[in-house]
Amino acid sequence: MRCEEKYAELYGRAPESISFCGYRIAPLGAHIDHQFGHILGCSIDKGIHIAYGRKKSGICELNSINFPGKRAQFHVNEIPEEKVGDWADHCRGAAKMLGEKYPLRTGISGVIEGELPIGGLSSSASVIIAFISALAAVNHIRLGDWELIMMAKAAENRYVGVNCGKLDQACEVLGRKDQWLFLDCADDTASLISAPEKMKPAGFAIFFSGLERSLANSAYNLRQDECKAAAYTLLAHAHLPYGKFADTRLREVPRPVFDQYKDRLPENFRKRAEHFFGEDARVIHGVRAWQNGNLDEFGRLVFESGASSIMNYECGCPELIRLYEILKETEGVYGGRFSGAGFKGCCLAVIDPEKQEDILRTVEQKYLKAYPGLEGKYMSAVCSLADGVGARL
Repeated sequence: MRCEEKYAELYGRAPESISFCGYRIAPLGAHIDHQFGHILGCSIDKGIHIAYGRKKSGICELNSINFPGKRAQFHVNEIPEEKVGDWADHCRGAAKMLGEKYPLRTGISGVIEGELPIGGLSSSASVIIAFISALAAVNHIRLGDWELIMMAKAAENRYVGVNCGKLDQACEVLGRKDQWLFLDCADDTASLISAPEKMKPAGFAIFFSGLERSLANSAYNLRQDECKAAAYTLLAHAHLPYGKFADTRLREVPRPVFDQYKDRLPENFRKRAEHFFGEDARVIHGVRAWQNGNLDEFGRLVFESGASSIMNYECGCPELIRLYEILKETEGVYGGRFSGAGFKGCCLAVIDPEKQEDILRTVEQKYLKAYPGLEGKYMSAVCSLADGVGARL
């Protein structure tokens, strides 16, 4: 890993340890974790590495392979109340959340390295989790899995300013090799879903559009407000109890209520709710299809999820939408959709591993024909479902 080499170059010694957190993929359950829906996802074998050593002064001195020449430095007990606006805000937020619960005396010198381009794989959550894990280790703090998940989520929500749900953090902590994490975001009930032996082989591929994005600067937070507004309005029309707007979720709305009153909603609110109810059902059906070894049905649901993200949730950009269309027309791709929020970034696909090389070549040729200016920025990668940081349920 380059981070180990860079650490030795900067500090004249080998790092004491490496903290790793895999990225996540989630073929079903897009955009509904923050509305307390069901999700299906997992950690993968590629992610964020931090080569680090302890600093008894309490200073955190961080360098990034992906953002060269932009060192960040802060004391674990003197973190700015407001985010600075650079790549290290995720680490500051992580340290702040850990320090609110535990006394911190030791900082770290670290070099951070991300294996794949930013956008669509929740690299932000991976950085936060890897950094919390490193900082906790040097301060002799042992965190439980859900403690780590909620602390990482709080760093994004309260410090970075992204109103994410818990999908990313849960997948990256609780995911297990060759299994999906099935999570109910309303009560945090979690289980691991395995494929039956009779199911034909499934591979996983990621296709980067060549466009990076930051959720803090996207329409991500606006979409959540639209979902809450839809829920609030539906509950009011049905004369059902409701509380504060900020605490309202579409999961509180019975499906028959949506069916009865959806025509009274503004179009944008109706579309967001339509996506929630459809996607939540797709997760349940997808779990059943995977457990039954029906890979074709599982893939169909993933493609359907992608279509709803475009039509109802209205995320995506021309480049990502074209990638999705190419996946739909490529032989050997069972299913595909935007990965993550879908505001630039990448697409994921469930593929036939025997056709892997043809799929990667075909998608690249068609995509770069449509967007030749992105040659050198577009890339693809194959990944596997892997153990998360905690890997305990």
